[in-house]
Parts: sequence; C-alpha cells; structure tokens
Amino acid sequence: MVKIYNVIPRSPGENAGVQAGDILKKINGHGIKDVLDYMYYAAEVNVRLDVIRNGESLSFVVEKDEYDDLGLEFETFLMDKKQTCRNKCVFCFIDQMPPGMRETLYFKDDDERLSFLQGNYVTLTNLTQEDVDRIIRMKLNINVSVHTTNPELRKMMMHNRFAGEKLIYLKQMTDSGLKLNCQIVCCPGLNDGNELRRTLTDLGQLMPNISSVAVVPVGLTKYRQGLYPLTCFDRKSAGETIDIIEEFQRKYLDEYGTRVVFPSDEFFLTAGRELPDMDYYEDFSQYENGVGMLRSLIYEFRSALDTAEWEDGRRSVSIATGYSPYPVIAQLARAAEEKFPGLKCRVYPIRNDFFGETITVTGLITAQDIIAQLKDKDLGDELLISKSMLMSDNDIFLDDVTVEDVENALEIKIRPTPNDGFELLDAILGV
Repeated sequence: MVKIYNVIPRSPGENAGVQAGDILKKINGHGIKDVLDYMYYAAEVNVRLDVIRNGESLSFVVEKDEYDDLGLEFETFLMDKKQTCRNKCVFCFIDQMPPGMRETLYFKDDDERLSFLQGNYVTLTNLTQEDVDRIIRMKLNINVSVHTTNPELRKMMMHNRFAGEKLIYLKQMTDSGLKLNCQIVCCPGLNDGNELRRTLTDLGQLMPNISSVAVVPVGLTKYRQGLYPLTCFDRKSAGETIDIIEEFQRKYLDEYGTRVVFPSDEFFLTAGRELPDMDYYEDFSQYENGVGMLRSLIYEFRSALDTAEWEDGRRSVSIATGYSPYPVIAQLARAAEEKFPGLKCRVYPIRNDFFGETITVTGLITAQDIIAQLKDKDLGDELLISKSMLMSDNDIFLDDVTVEDVENALEIKIRPTPNDGFELLDAILGV
C-alpha cells in the first residue's frame, strides 16, 4: 500500500473520483509494492482501484486508453526508498571520493527498478528469487554489472559472500527470454586476461539473450588509502585487453551475427590505437558506457562540417576537455579552423588535480581545476565545456561550484555542450 500524494487535474484517476491522500491498496486485485507494480497493473484499459480513505475501503473503476497513465502521483518516484548497494567493490568509485562533498554523491544505488526505468546497472546481490520472478513475469529487460562469472572471484571483488551464487539469476532471466545488457569493470591483475576470457565464454553460453557487454577500465582516484591495491591499465595491458575482446567479437559475429562485447573508448586511447569505424559499434547499445562515444562525435562533427556555412568571418573560442579525449577534440578544432580561416579554436586539456591525474575523462573535471588551469589563458570570446561535467539537469559541477561562478572567476561566457558533433560545431562557430 502507498499513499497518493497528488492527483493530476482532469486525469483518468481524478475523473474516477480518486483523491490526494487516498491509500492505494490494489490495482485489479493485485497488491501494490512500488512503481513497477503500479505501471504493470495500471497498463490495462479497465482498471479497478481499491483505496482506503479516512479508514474506509473504496473502489473506483477507471476507463482509459491502454498504457495511459492514471494521473496519480506519489511522494517518491519509486513509491518507496531506493535500494542501496550491499557490496564494497574493490573498484567502487564512490569509495574513492574525497570527503566533504554533498551527501547525494556518496549514495550507492543497486536497484532493479532504476535499471529498468533509467538504465542503471545492478549487481543482482540485492535481488531475491521473488524479485527475479517478478522481473521475469513483467518482462523487464535490465542492465547487469557482471564483472566476472568466476563465483569466488566475484565474491572477493564485491566483498559480498552472496555475489557468486547470485549469478544463477543471469541464467534464469536469459532462459526466460529477457534481453540483458551487461558491463564489466576490468581491473588489471584481477578480472582481465584469462579471467576475462572465462567471463566472455560464460556469457556466450547465455546467447542470444545477452544483448551487449561493455568492458570498461577501472578508474582510480588519489583517495584510495586503505583500499585494495589496484593499478591502472597501461599501453600494453590495454592493448592486450582489446585483443581478447576482439577475439570474442569474431567468434560472436560468426555465431550470432553481432559482436556483442565492446571495449570502451578509453581502452583504445590508452593503447594508442585508432578508434574503430562506425560499423564496429553496430547500434551503439553501450554508448552511455563510453563505447563509441568519440567515434560518434567525430562522425557527427565531420558530417556537420561538410555542409556548414559561416558568415561571421572572425571568432575566437576555447574548449576545456579531459586528457583522454584531448587529441580527438583538438583534431576536430583544427578541422574547423582549416575550413573557416577566420576561426581560432584553442583546446585546453584539464589535468584532474581534484581526483588525481589518473582520472583523465572529461565528465569528472571540476570547476576548481578549470579555474586554476585556465585563469591566465587566452580563452577568446567564449569557453565551451561538456555538459557531462555538470550534475544532471543543473549547472553545478561535482565540486558544488556553478557555471556562473566559473564565468565570474574567468571573466568569460561559458557554453555547456552535449556530446553531439553537430551541436559542438554550432558552439564553436557561435551559432
């Protein structure tokens, strides 16, 4: 049961007589635990709602189009609390965060509902058999953090004695026909090499219902005191990992017509290898894991540049980016300058002093590092930054500094841009 916080005016729920403050007990005779139950049972055309109002049991019949929302709102999106992570993974980024940041940044979720609704990854360690049965019954395709299929190694890497046995849920879900996206955070000396081969072999046994697998390198900050000793990938080990992945890509492509497993862009940058062509990434199913993001940006930017016209004649602009993508961003800037001689586009790689120099991705750059490293630089008319540096849906950096604060410190207008080649070119040209 859950309390109805608000009823949207003129919605099917209000038209049927439901009121804010009612306690939702059942939908079509089914008890309601959370948002998944609510969405699943409320999808039908004729919906019976059993509620409690001021201690009295009432029933309402709602007629609506299939899948139309009832118009009921609850105090939280999930209709209850988020499920927190029960693991203490040796590679967990949150455990490597500096102290003193906002409380929400330290929250670890491991919630299958957020996996289905928002694409979050779950480790399965929070799930019970009842949860898995519900996932199968509702046909919820979720995303799973696998990391390794070696039960003992999984227990060790997650510091959770149940982590190994929970792998059985993978088989149950894929046997039922669910399509799962998976990820592997790869740590040198732990789940790379032959252990990675074992994991990819085991996941291959679950085909064709493993839709995709992203392999991403562990990220290590300077705040690892007292944590498991890990090392970053270097040029050699990154290249060896790519080779293993591509070995399995050839196998999967031959057997299933899809590569299935993909290394993140960071592996190619670390190994000093050229990024693959667009076709390599197929449908870009692991884009949000940094798989194919740079190749997509290059393709979009060059496509935009081919047809771009610019009448302004002169403009000076700068871009702040991470060390990893710097060569790519600099190359795109040079291409724009070559086409438009009146354009000057400077690209500045920002060293991550906040988290440590081993963190080289753009999305973890903080405002204080931008200010410290660009305060004496020629930034031109405008400074472009990636929207990935900012907290979702607002203009605040990870260190709680706002875009306006940085503008004031550097005395320049800042334009956040998405990871989209067309919009990046527009921003460079001032469109």
